[in-house]
Amino acid sequence: MKIEAVDLKFPEGCNIILGQSHFIKTVEDLYEAVSGTIPGSAFGLAFSEASGPCLIRSDGNDLELKKIAEENLIAISSGHCFIIVLGEAFPIQILNRIKAVPEVCNIFCATANPVQVLVARTGQGGGILGVVDGESPTAVECEEDVSARIELLKRFGYKR
Repeated sequence: MKIEAVDLKFPEGCNIILGQSHFIKTVEDLYEAVSGTIPGSAFGLAFSEASGPCLIRSDGNDLELKKIAEENLIAISSGHCFIIVLGEAFPIQILNRIKAVPEVCNIFCATANPVQVLVARTGQGGGILGVVDGESPTAVECEEDVSARIELLKRFGYKR
């Protein structure tokens, strides 16, 4: 077995959701979840099959983001995983809806940070072990950091 770190590539300002799913209908259900929850927001998504023709299936309302989703799954090269690339939305807006899709088994990350996907490679294929999302912490927050966090949440409308 070999373990590999795969760097995801997506444009600055975009967010991604990387997860595990189990059925070809994933593409349609994820498309409906995203487009029905955040209508008009640009996105692309892709899902990799783990049996039959083992194709990367994709959809979205933005051809560039759809292509980026496909390219990331080609790089990951693992069965039964999906990626959603959001152009004008945040994962917090749709994450619960994505988790409610019957085919979704697991969410590895939802982020705008740089991401490395840890993939195990065997003679059978690849499997996602986990992700490195962003960078390591440098310290514990102080009172000034707490105040800045609360102000940011207020600006986003999550606190009064």
